[in-house]
Amino acid sequence: MSFINTSSTARPVVIGIDHGFGNIKTAHSCFKTGVTAYDQEPTFKSNLLVYDGRYYIIGDDHKEFTADKSQDQDYYILTLAAVAVELRFRDLTSARVCLAAGLPLTWVSGQKDSFKTYLLQKDSVDFSFRGVDYHVDFAGAEIYPQGFSAVTDKLRDFRGVNMLCDIGNGTMNIMYINNGKPVPSRCFTEKYGTYQCMLAVREKLLRQFGRSVDDTVIENVLRYGEADIAQRYLDAIRESAADYAAGIMRRLRDHEYDAELMKLYVMGGGSCLIKNFAEYDEARVTVNDDICATAKGYERLAENALRKNGGGI
Repeated sequence: MSFINTSSTARPVVIGIDHGFGNIKTAHSCFKTGVTAYDQEPTFKSNLLVYDGRYYIIGDDHKEFTADKSQDQDYYILTLAAVAVELRFRDLTSARVCLAAGLPLTWVSGQKDSFKTYLLQKDSVDFSFRGVDYHVDFAGAEIYPQGFSAVTDKLRDFRGVNMLCDIGNGTMNIMYINNGKPVPSRCFTEKYGTYQCMLAVREKLLRQFGRSVDDTVIENVLRYGEADIAQRYLDAIRESAADYAAGIMRRLRDHEYDAELMKLYVMGGGSCLIKNFAEYDEARVTVNDDICATAKGYERLAENALRKNGGGI
């Protein structure tokens, strides 16, 4: 693959990044949020990022839930990795970049400015990822509401009363969209994502069989409904996932979801729990299982803003 450079006066490259607790998503990629730092170059380096004299292995594990993503440098390092992935997709190694990111619905107003400052802590950076050197000048950052950003191009389909449910690894975001317009007073964020489902599955397997099952196996069952394991383990994981999916529907009903009076739009990495294990009317529930949908939405909104501003931030 050949790489080309861009001049410092070029129109910024817009890169949408969905900073999840379990996975980082861009328009074209998804990788785990694990960050392991080293002072010396590690032996295994397939996902090695080198920045500011330190070495970071990306994606070995997930980050723990935190109510403030800027409390350490991990999400900044993950942002650099995400930028590298998207620049490689565009055959670039040097670019002016406008970041398009987001926060859970009820966090945006309180954390928008601080998260933007966090992402733009450096005007320019030099780093390498997966053996390729990158130079990035940051032209700006836009912060959008998580979940809702993914459906802004579909609002004409949200006629009547609709509930949007974005299920991530750490949180579940709920928003009402009535006749294509969001209802700010009816936005909710719950700590009820797929990670909590994973914990419930682990507990069940340990209690029922006294066995610990690799998270990759559990994730395969949650995402696809199947895994190459003994039937008794598969049945136990499915049963636990079904209980958790029922719990999600109960949480939605706590926020006045009524299948007869409104439609439900489910998205995010946890949408697989609804698709594979919940009982619902397919005519009244839409499941968008594109895990990159929110990152694509951020990118689309930022591109629109650039066009309105004549190419500037």
